[in-house]
Amino acid sequence: MSEILHRLPEFFSHHMLLAMLFVVLTVVLIGNEVSRLFRGYKELTPNGLTLLINRESPLLVDLSSTQDFERGHIANARHVPLSQFDPENKDLAKVKDLPVAVYCKDGNTSARAAGRLVKAGFKHIYWLGGGLAAWRGAELPTVSGRS
Repeated sequence: MSEILHRLPEFFSHHMLLAMLFVVLTVVLIGNEVSRLFRGYKELTPNGLTLLINRESPLLVDLSSTQDFERGHIANARHVPLSQFDPENKDLAKVKDLPVAVYCKDGNTSARAAGRLVKAGFKHIYWLGGGLAAWRGAELPTVSGRS
């Protein structure tokens, strides 16, 4: 091990580009993990969301399009199209201290919505990573139609 440490400066001097790439990737990975810690909402797996539903009965908000919502959604979810999603809405303000779980078709849109809820002062925000696609991939039930 000692010999490796003694030869490390020589390796870096001969492979400067490789060394720089390693440093940049390390910084990016650390930065990504730190930002996940401080973003204010928690990512859940489908099983984690199931536990949350069973234990805390969160407000489930589906941000999918109307067509996608009618094709299938998690039971008891409220449909709010992204174009109408407003964290400052007076109806949503009533549940600022309650758990709120957001999801969409693939998880991309709902992650941004979770961030908006945190900025609006919501305390317990959860996001279904991978969205409804992950929920279905875990073979969990959905219901179709409007609710």
